[in-house]
Formats: sequence, C-alpha cells, structure tokens
Amino acid sequence: HADFGGEVERVMNMVDGVLLLVDAAEGPMPQTRFVLKKALEMGHQAIVVINKMDRRDAEPDRVLNDTFDLFIELGASESQANFPVVYTNAIAQQAGLTPALSPDLQPLFEAILQHIPCPEVDLDAPFQMLVTNLGYDEYRGVTAIGRISAGKVTNGQPIARITLQGEILAERARYLFVFQGLEKVEVDEVLAGDIGVIAGLEGVEIGETLADPDQPVALPPIRVEEPTVRMTFGVNTSPFAGKEGKWSTSRKLRERLFAELRNNVALRVEETENADTFLVSGRGELHLAILIETMRREGYEFQVSRPEAILKEGEGGEILEPYEEVHIETSADTVGAVVEMLGARKGQMLNLVNNPDNTVTLVYLVPTRGLLGFRYQFLTATRGMGVMHTLFHGYAPFAGPIPTRNSSSIVAWEAGTTTNYGLKNAEERGILFYGPGVEVYEGMVVGETLRSSDLVVNVCKKKHLTNMRSSNKDIEVRLTTPRTMSLDEAIEYLAEDELLEVTPKSFRIRKKILDTEERGKQTKRAKELYEVG
Repeated sequence: HADFGGEVERVMNMVDGVLLLVDAAEGPMPQTRFVLKKALEMGHQAIVVINKMDRRDAEPDRVLNDTFDLFIELGASESQANFPVVYTNAIAQQAGLTPALSPDLQPLFEAILQHIPCPEVDLDAPFQMLVTNLGYDEYRGVTAIGRISAGKVTNGQPIARITLQGEILAERARYLFVFQGLEKVEVDEVLAGDIGVIAGLEGVEIGETLADPDQPVALPPIRVEEPTVRMTFGVNTSPFAGKEGKWSTSRKLRERLFAELRNNVALRVEETENADTFLVSGRGELHLAILIETMRREGYEFQVSRPEAILKEGEGGEILEPYEEVHIETSADTVGAVVEMLGARKGQMLNLVNNPDNTVTLVYLVPTRGLLGFRYQFLTATRGMGVMHTLFHGYAPFAGPIPTRNSSSIVAWEAGTTTNYGLKNAEERGILFYGPGVEVYEGMVVGETLRSSDLVVNVCKKKHLTNMRSSNKDIEVRLTTPRTMSLDEAIEYLAEDELLEVTPKSFRIRKKILDTEERGKQTKRAKELYEVG
C-alpha cells in the first residue's frame, strides 16, 4: 500500500467515510496502517468490520482491542476512536452488531447510513470538481473522474479547466456519466456530492479543477507524499539492443515515461545531461518495478540502474534519509538470522511479539537504503516462509555506511554461446544464471560468486577434442539447474556498477562498462583514489 500511496490519496479525496476490514483471527495487518493513517488524517469516520467470524480461531475481542490500539497509535481523534463495530461472515452474507450474526447484511448497511455523513455540498454554488483520476473511452476519448464539490454540471455545458500552472482553458462537458455498481451510466447532469465522469477533455491532468466559466476558482490540489527511491531509465546500449523490443529509441522512451505522469501522480521523471537517460523517482522499489513490468509488456526495451534512496538536506545542513517502518512475521527458529540481518542494515527494533503459533512478529525502523536488495536475502533466510511489509516513516539523520550484497558477479569474458564445458568451470566457483546454448556478450553477468570481487569467466569455452575422445563427451557434463530470477529479484541483485537490460522477452544483468580491460582500469583507478582520499 505504501508504494501505491498516490492512488490511496486520490481515492480519499472522493469519499466521506471508510470501512476498515479486519480478519477476526489475524487482526489488523501491517499493510492496513498506511490506508487507515491516510483516512484518519483526512478526518474520515471509520466503521470497523470484523470479518471471517466463522473461523475456528476467531478472537473478536482481542482483534477489537488491537484495532483500538492501532487507532490511538495513528493519532485518531476522540470521535474517530469511538468507532462503530460490525461483525460479518462475508462469504455467507451475514452481519451483526454483536458476534451473533443476522441472516443478512442489513446491519452493515444500516451502520453505513447511520455513521457515514452525507457529503457537505452546496447545490446552488458555482460548479467545481477536482480531477482525481483519468480514464479512456474508445469512442469519447479521455475521461476525467472526480467528485463534484459544488453546484452541478449538465450535458453540453461550457466549463473552465484550471491547469496545474493556473492557466484557465475553455472546455465543454460533452458526455456525462455516473457509476452504478461497477458500471458507468450516461446521464444528463451530475450533482454535487456525486462521483462523476466527464468525457471529451483532451489534455486534462490529475489535480486540475473543472469549474464554472463565470467563476473559475481552483480547488486545493491533491497532496501526495514525495518519492523516496529513484533509478535511471535509459536506452538499451547492450550488443543485443533492438533485437527483442518494439520500442527502443530515446524519443519513444521519453514519451512513455512522461505519459505515465498523467495517471501516476506519485511518480517523478527528470531529464538528465544524457539525452538517452532519465531519472525516475517513486514511492518504493515495487512502485518502480510495476512501471518497468508494464512497459516491458507493452513492447519497450530499455535498461535501468540500481535503485537508490533519495537524500535531503536538513535545516541545519545535515544529511537526512528516508526511513521505513518494517513489520515482519517469521518462524521462531529463523528470527535470529533476521535480527542479525536488520542490525547490519542499521535497523532499530521497536517491538518483538511471540505469537501462539510459534511465529514471531518484529517491528523495526530501517533506513530505506538498508531495505534495497533486502527482500531476497530475507526470503532465503526464512526459507520463503517470512512475511514482510513496509510503511514510510519519515526522514531522519543519515545512518552511515550500510553493507549491501555480500557476494559478487560471475561475468562473461567474451561474446558467444554458452557451453557445458565453460559453464562447468564457472559453476565450480558460484551459482549460474544460465544453462548451455544461451547467447551472451562480454560484460554480461552470468552468475553469482561468494568472492569479494567479480570473477570473469569464459562460459563459451569449448573442450578441445582429440581422436581419442568422442564429440559427445562434452554433453555428458552435468550442471546444476541455473537460478532464474524474477524482475523484482533482478532489480534487488544489481550492484552499483551494474545495469538491468529489460526487453519483452528477457532480463539481463550486465556491467555498466562491458569491456573487461576497461572495467579493470576503472576499478584500479577507483581503488587508488580511495586509498589517496
């Protein structure tokens, strides 16, 4: 949820209250905190819905107490903390004001009518609407979605569009829709308090105000928290560039990234000194990974760098960095390894709870830098059974050096096709990412080694055969199944001097400097500068 806070903040602008859905056995989940925090900050009233009352391990009293504690912890007002409670078994469509449920959901609907306030609007005031989302209609073009704050809008009515820069443009509400369930229904007018859809506004952006042309007054724009992580997106410069993607030029990449800003309000895109490289900032690794995956599926081919935390300068000139509140649930026998890993990454333990099911819940405060590349190591340490959620906490003083990857890369020495013989030599020194018969290029990362420095290996090397040897001998070499990585894992693996080549068909990790000799010179030069400094 924290990575997609922009979407949460937009939706909160359109509602008058919220339902907080809580599991009757598990209680409030870590990822619930962000959404509830935003709802409370905007003054919304919440109805707590304790669901899954049919579970054998349901403990509604404990869950209710935990939920109340969460409200207090998040700074709820007295009225917000005095929330109504509805118990439900949603799959059976049952609800009740006590754990004894009624045969239908009527108590839930009555609670909504009783406790969620009606929108406070003035139907006679000039028309105003804040654009909180965009859509697209195949026949009517771009659609602006938002709640009418005041007045009304009728089909064909002239309206003013107030841009984010304050410019006032003349427009017309050509088509109007409202939502009924999950469907859009065309109407002749939309009144204040309703969520409406206005079609036919080319160039409209999220955060703009649509208003009465005679009294065009802008509404406060949507406040979205600043990004905390950034990485570069650039034109693919590998020897395989242009072979697998539909769009690979700098112009196409630029158009796509800046087009994303229209819907993705929490994203930032900046041009750099290099016309082929763009700096993209987001709310977290996952936020940026979703964009990368979306573009890959659309046919784009590009390369990205290792994510890095966005640092700030404090009022006194000190360096500040973003911190995350990390909630972890893991088995009791792996908690020691997790505590050790987070300690090395400058984590501060806030809480530790031993659960009845032999699991442990940990709450840590960790610099965002310390979490970059942490998830894969965490899953390895917990044998894939650990669960981790993060929540942006705020900026605090720089925590100092943090160790990152405790391994190095096995790098291809030359371009060619991998062979059993060449891979066997590499496998003896680490874990491989590819099997035989794969096209590679010089500087491409083909595996991982526990050495302190990168290992350059000729994975395309062929076994020299004599008359006494059979040509089938090379085939008999047995190799361990190579490790395959998802996009998230590949991003987390990246070192400072590496890039991830992304195409519709492949992910390839590579060195920024592909030439082995040149890379060695750069490494030597950097080491000498470090020793002098």
